[in-house]
Amino acid sequence: MKLSAAQIGRCGELLCQFRLLQHGIESSPMTTDTGIDLVAYSKKQTDSFTIQVKTCHESRPGGGKGKLAIDWWIPTECPAEYVALVDIQRARVWMLGMSEIEEVAQQKPEGRLHFFMTTDSAALARRDGKPHHDYDFQRYLIENAVPRLGL
Repeated sequence: MKLSAAQIGRCGELLCQFRLLQHGIESSPMTTDTGIDLVAYSKKQTDSFTIQVKTCHESRPGGGKGKLAIDWWIPTECPAEYVALVDIQRARVWMLGMSEIEEVAQQKPEGRLHFFMTTDSAALARRDGKPHHDYDFQRYLIENAVPRLGL
């Protein structure tokens, strides 16, 4: 069965909430789309924090004909403090601060950041040397990011 874009997005939010809760972080979805999907609270922080969730349903050929990849587009003016990148197909969540997203995004057209990972381990390294395999971003997986970000 094919999921709608809204269903894919909601799946991503729910998976992110589940993973946060596994780390003792409470979260709640926003009722309207303001660029913030979740408001979260951790006992380790004194204030709540905000998360924009971006969800990819499944791997697709990069550039339409390349190796299988997952990707997300993030607006540069995102009001959230953190961005959660969700891969529904593999039930994985990466969590990055906005400054980290700006640093690691491979493409930066005006007003947007394009972040992608190849899911094909046989894919060659990029000519510019930037990481792009999913295993290159282990430090950002939510289970590693929560302690690293002090959440």
